[in-house]
Amino acid sequence: MSKPQVGFYWCAACGGCEEAVVDLNEDILKVVSAVDIVFWPVALDFKRSDVEAMADGQMAVCFINGAVRSSEQLEMAELLRRKAKTVIAFGSCSHMGGIPGLANLHGRQAMMDEAYRNVPSMAAGNTVYPQEKSDVPEGSLHLPTLWETVKTLDQVIDVDYYLPGCPPPVNLINDAVGAILSGQLPPKGTVLAPDISLCEECDRKDSKPVDLSLTEFKRPHLAESDPQKCLLAQGFLCLGAVTRKGCGSVCIKGNMPCTGCMGPTSHVVDFGAKALSAMASLAAAKEDQEIDAVMDKIVDPVGTFYRYSLPASLLHRRYQPLADGGKQS
Repeated sequence: MSKPQVGFYWCAACGGCEEAVVDLNEDILKVVSAVDIVFWPVALDFKRSDVEAMADGQMAVCFINGAVRSSEQLEMAELLRRKAKTVIAFGSCSHMGGIPGLANLHGRQAMMDEAYRNVPSMAAGNTVYPQEKSDVPEGSLHLPTLWETVKTLDQVIDVDYYLPGCPPPVNLINDAVGAILSGQLPPKGTVLAPDISLCEECDRKDSKPVDLSLTEFKRPHLAESDPQKCLLAQGFLCLGAVTRKGCGSVCIKGNMPCTGCMGPTSHVVDFGAKALSAMASLAAAKEDQEIDAVMDKIVDPVGTFYRYSLPASLLHRRYQPLADGGKQS
């Protein structure tokens, strides 16, 4: 009996999700023995033509990590969707847009200017922007089109399941692979992680007051924290109360606040709005001016509350008219 065929692909992301697969350590041998990896270009010599030659639905499952922000990534996502019976959005970037999704705060040209014109290493008047097409003696060279807007995986293709985290925790990867091999998958659309907040598994939860009231929000690199006490109770902006558990609270065990990479529970519509509302409700001040003074301590509200989820949010992106008068999608 042939083994189930599995694929992995990397869109707009840092590579941490690929490392997470390797972090299975010796368990990866169990995975390799149970499945046939037919596409994993970051680790093995596979080509796009190998996927194109597959029959539709030939792969049992494909794990796609990274947001989608270019024409090539869209083409690959659509191709893999056809070739796989099951597609899993693997990691925060494909799940919610992730860190790359913060590019939605800017237009494409502004980002190109920052990378190719405004950098200190660029000599004045020496700006050269990448071109989608360049003609050389050997023929024409083509680069993918970079989109104005970063999108989540399920905004461009149909997604069956979501495996959250930046990167997904090894235990959840193991559980997901086991469920796939056994055929005991939950209903389509399920996030493959516990549907309860991180605070429930935090070792410090007993030190969190029932009625928490804060006069300031501290930044981890500017204040010393007690490694035994609830970080939020100490004034550090920890998002564990509004973030899905399943990561083993590794950041908190490292004495750093939760930043929300596992995303919200199923009861939340907009993670950033929920996080902002939760933190604002903890301000001890009652007058508008006093509340503003407390919240002003949060230096980058969008980058804090929408760090991983801007493309998936109700906001989606910052509105900016395009140079030709069009609108960003």
